[in-house]
Amino acid sequence: MKHYDYIISGAGAAGLSLLMRMMQHTYFNDKQILVIDKAPKNTNDRTWCFWEKTPGLFEPVVHHKWQQIHFYSNYYSSLLNLHPYQYKMIRGIDFYNYVTNEAASRANISFVYGEVEAVGNEGENAIVVFNGERFTGGYVFNSILFTKPVVPADKYMLLQHFKGYLVETENAAFDPQQATLMDFRINQNHGTSFVYVLPVAPNKALVEYTLFTKDLLPHDEYEKVLHEYITTYLNLPHYHIAEQEFGIIPMTNVKFIKKIDRVINIGTAGGQTKASSGYTFQFIQKQTQQLVNDLVSAGEIKDHAKFFERRFNLYDSTLLNILHNKKMGGDEIFADLFKKNAPERVLRFLDNESDLEDEMNIMASVPSGIFMKAAWQEMFK
Repeated sequence: MKHYDYIISGAGAAGLSLLMRMMQHTYFNDKQILVIDKAPKNTNDRTWCFWEKTPGLFEPVVHHKWQQIHFYSNYYSSLLNLHPYQYKMIRGIDFYNYVTNEAASRANISFVYGEVEAVGNEGENAIVVFNGERFTGGYVFNSILFTKPVVPADKYMLLQHFKGYLVETENAAFDPQQATLMDFRINQNHGTSFVYVLPVAPNKALVEYTLFTKDLLPHDEYEKVLHEYITTYLNLPHYHIAEQEFGIIPMTNVKFIKKIDRVINIGTAGGQTKASSGYTFQFIQKQTQQLVNDLVSAGEIKDHAKFFERRFNLYDSTLLNILHNKKMGGDEIFADLFKKNAPERVLRFLDNESDLEDEMNIMASVPSGIFMKAAWQEMFK
């Protein structure tokens, strides 16, 4: 079969989130759906963390959650209560298995594996070139970035890059009820750098070193910092590394193309990574739910230009301006935000769900001279 109602190109967080939402609705029961990826996902290659007020679609595979989080910096430190939010962790392998096991019982859903060479439009259909063959679909939902984004002179591109260890100890060393969201007490010479610690058992925690910088570090530098943090700040001279992960997320205000006729870009390829923080998972959930709503209600994907979302783009660009040009350290910025605002307000703001009152309070939390000048520069580029 070479024609499908829908083709999902890329079976990562975005592609499988869309597929899961399709499987929740009877509208798609008689639709032929093809999912294409490079290879089956059978390892725990990544972890997604996010906050939610209520159980979401993927609650059954939430590996652990916390309502209390530590924030540490040389400017401000505190144990914060996130109510009404909970901070949640999903392991990649659990997510992949959950969706693919559900799809295995659906005769209308097919998976194939190999190289996606291109996506595009042809007449009234979208096309995917896969392993040298052409497949057509009513829509192609693509999460693959085929080329590195070109960054114009008036835009910014930072990389959020991270190395993580799942650490195990012989004796109890962690409180599974409390996580560390950000610890900025480590060296900031490379740029905005922090460690987060997510305990999932008294003797087990994910410890991850994260940076917002222009360039990656030598591989051994990540390991050096992680070892120093675990032995010094966690006071664990002896530990076992059960799993490792490494990732790179673009933090950029370059505009990603979300829709070209019947090719719909989703996930990072569709601009769903928040430029100023790198958070992606919940923005993917919002996008994929909107796509399903469009198909069920109208049978087609609509353009959803939201005027008021432009202000969040301005906020993101302003922070990127400051971090890129090293006008102020990210450790000091986030310390100001959490010191002067309730955690609930900060999380709403980072989710693009804040109102103008929230945003006025957020703006009043940071040095007005630095931020207003950067915002002015971004508005009039």
